[in-house]
Amino acid sequence: MATADTAPADPYAPPTPRHNATLIGSVQRAMRLLEAVAEHEHGAPAKQLARETGVALPTTYHLLRTLVHESYLRREKGLFFLGEAAERLSSSGAQQKRRSTVNAALARWRDSIGVPVYYAIYRDGEIEVMCVSDTPGNPAVEEWADFRETGHAHAIGQCLLSQLDENTRRDHLDRYPVQSITPYTVRDGRALLQRLERTSRMEPVTERQEYALGTVCAAIPITVGDSAGTMAISLPSHQADRLLPAARQLQSEVGRALGSLAISISI
Repeated sequence: MATADTAPADPYAPPTPRHNATLIGSVQRAMRLLEAVAEHEHGAPAKQLARETGVALPTTYHLLRTLVHESYLRREKGLFFLGEAAERLSSSGAQQKRRSTVNAALARWRDSIGVPVYYAIYRDGEIEVMCVSDTPGNPAVEEWADFRETGHAHAIGQCLLSQLDENTRRDHLDRYPVQSITPYTVRDGRALLQRLERTSRMEPVTERQEYALGTVCAAIPITVGDSAGTMAISLPSHQADRLLPAARQLQSEVGRALGSLAISISI
């Protein structure tokens, strides 16, 4: 039986401060090497990376081998490049940054116009609401019926459908047939198609209590690469007189910012 003086170390015990410092130091050095590699589009050898980061050459070799093994780096002809894992991290970070940019823009318009603001796109045959910005005083419309299946009833869906070619539009309505959501919903697919064909490309699309009783909505078309996109607003029906002026204001503000948002809104 082992005594207190000879008991084996617990393999699951937390590391001692010394070991913890060593682990943190290793991570810091690995991060410095990753950053150094990222600065060299055409790759860099281990000795150069060691000089630039101040990491000892034997440690540099050890860390580079580990990073290559984990796919954060790749090695070609003695040069190191960012690997698939690092590129995935970069892509994810860029996507988060783009989403934050869009969220900030929606919040700015929400506050300046005093309405909830929505951003949606039509992608891979589906209506996708990407971002919503609202406040307790101006709440967004509750999604009580699936937005994807009820595009015929709300301004977001009608605006997106109006931007599609005829075959794509009919395919969507074959998959998601028109159905009554409220007493004000368009009655059938033929009536909806006629309405969509009359929709002007740059005019706001409006609906009044077609999706949710007590709510009116407006959506404006935007270009998102090859996809149809829209920014939209909603108001209580007793404020219906504000709907078009607010939609025009949103359209103006989106138009001024669209250049800087062109990449971000393709999230």
